[in-house]
Amino acid sequence: MKITTIGIDLAKNVFQLHGVDAHGEAILKKQLKRDQMAAFFANLPSCLIGMEACSSAHYWARKLQGFGHTVKLMAPQFVKPYVKTNKHDAADAEAICEAVTRPTMRFVPIKNVEQQAVLALHRVRQGLVKARTAQANQIRGLLSEFGLILPQGIAYLYQRVPVLLDEANEELPGAFRELVQRLLGHLKELDRQVGELEVQIQTWHRSNALSRKLEKIPGIGPITASALVASIGDAKNFANGRQLAAWLGLVPKQHSSGGKTNLQGISKRGDTYLRTLLIHGARAVIRCAERKRDAQAWLHRLIGRRNKNVAAVALANKNARIVWALLAREREFRSDYVAA
Repeated sequence: MKITTIGIDLAKNVFQLHGVDAHGEAILKKQLKRDQMAAFFANLPSCLIGMEACSSAHYWARKLQGFGHTVKLMAPQFVKPYVKTNKHDAADAEAICEAVTRPTMRFVPIKNVEQQAVLALHRVRQGLVKARTAQANQIRGLLSEFGLILPQGIAYLYQRVPVLLDEANEELPGAFRELVQRLLGHLKELDRQVGELEVQIQTWHRSNALSRKLEKIPGIGPITASALVASIGDAKNFANGRQLAAWLGLVPKQHSSGGKTNLQGISKRGDTYLRTLLIHGARAVIRCAERKRDAQAWLHRLIGRRNKNVAAVALANKNARIVWALLAREREFRSDYVAA
């Protein structure tokens, strides 16, 4: 019998396969090691392959597509309901094989090498920023134990720490002063690395027409624009702007029953990094709008009746929809645009 559909449970070294024929009968249950995967699928007739969108999934999707197979990725939470028994590799592979054939299943677009490379820059930058913040807080905490208090902001650390150490030279042990100087040097190194990665991201941004197009939207800069373009890929995978906003977790979470609609806070699904960038950009727009009364009338009315945090999320939602319109319909951003 010919295998028509295969579910693959990805792992580091041992991969579990579950294959069925056109009638849904299981005719393949097999474990493969990493170095056996390419040879096995290169000699297999073209079929539908399903995988969870997890670590190394995009690499294997591109690899198997090169062998002529149709590959679809799914979010793990959408596969979980199809697990019929206790969790193990064989049950997971069978669930993936079942889920990939569902007509209402939602699939994850496969990223190309360039998209993954740009997102890797963003992820490493995000980790370095987190480490920089932790290092700055550690320096503040250590100095506060000796009564040396610093204002908020990393710039104050560079300016005030050497001065405070000189002023309290006789009160602080030499070993502690050396320790703080060592931590301050580490902080400067982290700051330098963050700056270098931001230069690389901006270089890619300037070379990408779609990223430059998104930069024109208020609240979206080079960092946010490049992350959106690399993550979204083909915006036509989304039917409308609301689907993109929902994918980013910027729409209300719903808990309704018996015809009674109950809308709660935002769902916070999808990519936390993208959602954070959009909301922070919206906060910057709101700060500027408060100083310029001739700015967006819609935004001023919203700020007047709702909390600023609610307004920031609403503006981030609106920007996500604008992003979809610019990418999917190949339009340019116009600040004076009015809907018909």
